Amino acid sequence: MNLSTVYRLFHFSRNSIIPIQYTIQTKNYAKPVFQTGMKKLKKSSIAAEKKLLPVETDINRLLTYVCGTNILKEGEDVKIRPDSEYPSWLWTIRTGPAPSLEELDPNTKQYWRKLRVLGLKRNNKERATKKF
Repeated sequence: MNLSTVYRLFHFSRNSIIPIQYTIQTKNYAKPVFQTGMKKLKKSSIAAEKKLLPVETDINRLLTYVCGTNILKEGEDVKIRPDSEYPSWLWTIRTGPAPSLEELDPNTKQYWRKLRVLGLKRNNKERATKKF
C-alpha cells in the first residue's frame, strides 16, 4: 500500500470530525444511576458494610500480649518478652521526628537527599508565590 492510498483511506474533512465532548454525550456514557420512576442500583455501587473489630479491655492481656498481631483464625497474639530477649539495636532506633540537616553528616547519602528535598520544597514555594 503506498502513501496516497493510505491518505485516501484516512482522509477526513474538518467538518466530519466530531469533537470528543459531543461523542461522550451522544454515546450515553454518563447515564444517571436512577432511571425514570424506578430506582436501579448497579451491583458495584452497593457499599460493603464495615466490620467492627472488638476492642481489648482486659488490662492483664494488654500488658502481656501484643494485641492484634494474630491474623489467623486460630492461635493467639504474640506474647511480650522481657527486654533482655530483644536485640540491643532495637532500643537505639530513632522513633521521634527525622533529624534536621544540621544533625546529619555531610559525607552521607542521607544528608544529600535531605538537602535535595529541602531545595525542591523551597523552589516550589517560590514558584507558587511568583506572579505570572
